[in-house]
Amino acid sequence: MTYRPWASAHCTAILLTVLAAPLQAQQPVRLDGLVITANRWADPEWTVAAHATVIDGTELEQAGIEFVADALRRVPGLIVVRGGSFGAVTSVFLRGAESDHLQILVDGVTVNEPGGAFDFSALTTDNIERIEIIRGPASALYGSDAVGGVIQIFTRRGAGTPTGELSVQAGSYGTRRWQAGVSGGTEAVSYSFSVGSRNSDGILEFNNSLRQTTAAARVQGRLDEATDVTVATRYDDRTYHFPTDGTGAVVDRNAYTFGDALSLSLDAGRRWSDALETRFSYSVHESDTGSEDEADGPADTLGFYGYSSLNDIRRTVADLRAIWRGPGGAAIAAGYEIEQQAIRAFSQSLSQYGTSPARSRNERSNRAAYTQLSWVRGALALNGGVRAEDNERFGAAATWRAGAAWQPWGTGTRLRISAGSGIKEPTFFETYAAGFATGNPELEPERSLSVEAGADQQLGNAVTLSLTAFSQSYEDLIQYTFSTPAPGAPNFHNVARARSRGLEAEAGIEAGRFTATGSYTWLDTRVEDSGFDEGPGATFVQGGPLIRRPEHSFAATAFAQATGAATLEASARHTGEREDRNFASFPATPVVLPAYTVVDLALNLELRAPGSRPGFTLTIRTENLFDADYEEVWGFKSPGRGLYLGGRVAL
Repeated sequence: MTYRPWASAHCTAILLTVLAAPLQAQQPVRLDGLVITANRWADPEWTVAAHATVIDGTELEQAGIEFVADALRRVPGLIVVRGGSFGAVTSVFLRGAESDHLQILVDGVTVNEPGGAFDFSALTTDNIERIEIIRGPASALYGSDAVGGVIQIFTRRGAGTPTGELSVQAGSYGTRRWQAGVSGGTEAVSYSFSVGSRNSDGILEFNNSLRQTTAAARVQGRLDEATDVTVATRYDDRTYHFPTDGTGAVVDRNAYTFGDALSLSLDAGRRWSDALETRFSYSVHESDTGSEDEADGPADTLGFYGYSSLNDIRRTVADLRAIWRGPGGAAIAAGYEIEQQAIRAFSQSLSQYGTSPARSRNERSNRAAYTQLSWVRGALALNGGVRAEDNERFGAAATWRAGAAWQPWGTGTRLRISAGSGIKEPTFFETYAAGFATGNPELEPERSLSVEAGADQQLGNAVTLSLTAFSQSYEDLIQYTFSTPAPGAPNFHNVARARSRGLEAEAGIEAGRFTATGSYTWLDTRVEDSGFDEGPGATFVQGGPLIRRPEHSFAATAFAQATGAATLEASARHTGEREDRNFASFPATPVVLPAYTVVDLALNLELRAPGSRPGFTLTIRTENLFDADYEEVWGFKSPGRGLYLGGRVAL
């Protein structure tokens, strides 16, 4: 993939914006105990009515977690499903919602494909400061795709004396990894840059390698005492080789997928008075993804079939909003957002019957107006909002949310309740497909309605407890049907309906140098209207559960600082039985994926006194310590025991 002229122009414009005026004193915002994603401004964590989880990037570094998906495995209500080895397609189900019902943001940039799809396999923890997870519909804030919730990743901010880090790692399955970064800050500007590469030979005998490069940067400064600007960018480039067909059988020696993705974001704000602030954000995300399977190649065990594809997808979003903070703890925000989506797609099939190429190019726009309200008075916090969409294709849509949190002082108790609605726009393929499938330009968005209630309890300074109950419904789900009333009639329709409900329980303890957390999730999903999906091979069966969502799951983590220089972390996660389909048979037969438990260990040894420079940290990490044999997708084996040795030097 070549670096695009538009990207260069955007970078130049953003840098000129930052450098257009002399920078004044930089005052980084401390985020301890604050959540940004819930209201799009920093709020105290106790005022957030929806169930929120914040993961600290330093904790991920200590545990040796390299991919965001592996960090999410520890979060209650989240189920991560990877189709085999490192680099295989990875999906996340939040509270039973579909994998494309979750909006993913990186420094405020929406990285989902239009229509919600997102593959977590390429999203690494490089240069990540924190991850925020907000459960429940958030379309009133973020628009389409936020049907089940929002996950936002924030890049690390620099501060203080310039610091450089270099880490390397090697281990099982031919794993080789390195990462380098530099960060710091002055009175004028703060900065953070990182670049890294990872390679793996994979868990299968041949054609299972992963090659990936990631670069990230964040620059933050003030143009004057009242104006701040933040620029962030992230780039990923990867190639993943896979020998498996759609059933998991190892049959092909030259099939692979490839892709690169570039995100750019600009966020600027000006405080006109103690009460009034305006903010402008602009973001671009473009990805090139594709696959290749050479036909009649000397190493192709299929020999008679080949396929290639390339999709270029771009999302551009501009948002302008005003925030008024009035007396008595009230805050009101009103904004207007414009989004442009575009896709260029190419595919070509090769067989003994000849070549079948296909090309398409489509785009659509969306405009939205929204308003948000937050009010905090003593121990009570209220928030709510509405959003009106005007989409070029599906027309008008409205979403809402409301919530309350109550924390009586001195009791250690917090009660919360929230409700809201969400939408997910149709994909480009569902709308515009032509050929073996015909798209439907009259499709409506998929919709959700959710309510949750929870209680949190602090016992002294050491123990925290939390319990959340939720119920969510999904309507107008889009399905494909083979049979159409007439030639050229669309194959996609809003016909299906489902629901999910459950409980999320959490506990934590902190005693000196020892901390531990545990969580349990009970999930009950049900198909209420299967639409067109019926018969013995159906994957969406009326009255049945949604596939690959376990009823019971559990996760626990313990962290101990044995000495001033050594830390040990142990984590375990248990995933219960869940339904799937065996696609090796026709029609696909229902199967049950057995329950499994995975245990990981990480040991860090600080070989110099903490805070000294240079400093060196040795890391020994083992994944799947007891070599559990399990599948997250039927037919696709997951990695067994892995041992990894790494080191990190700081200058």
